[in-house]
Amino acid sequence: MAGTPTVSGSADGTGSAACFSHPYAVAVDGSGNVYVADTNNFTVRKITPGGVVTTLAGLAGNTGSIDGMGSGARFGYSYGIAVDNAGNVYVTNSDYDTVRKITPAGVVKTLAGTPGLSGSADGTGSAARFNSPYGLAATSPGTIYVADFFNMEIRKITPARAVTAFAGSATRG
Repeated sequence: MAGTPTVSGSADGTGSAACFSHPYAVAVDGSGNVYVADTNNFTVRKITPGGVVTTLAGLAGNTGSIDGMGSGARFGYSYGIAVDNAGNVYVTNSDYDTVRKITPAGVVKTLAGTPGLSGSADGTGSAARFNSPYGLAATSPGTIYVADFFNMEIRKITPARAVTAFAGSATRG
């Protein structure tokens, strides 16, 4: 569909003209677009059903946790990605202990957690704490389930950004 085996890099393009660096997770929307957590490029990529690859958010080679539009946003290592049926893309920013949301317009916002503050705390938005969130799944209408890796639990994020433990038993603090 896109990329060339054993060729690493960050290039938008069609089919084999596109390059990735350690794509880790994918999600597919209702129109057949594939969203890729391009982990070592610190970007989120989109592949159309025709194989056209574009960078949806982030800037290759620039790590961080900055909300913003398209290439103005920054990500660290992202290991999980999901898309809801409204076209919102959700990404774990694992090394910054946050869950991010990308709107269909390309606006990136931190949904839950505070960059660089790990832990295990329920709360709303930035009051919640994660410890290396990895995988995630999105349901309708906008509920997110997150595999909170080092806390060994599954967390639930509601559309109101309230984070609670769903399964598992991390020590709260």
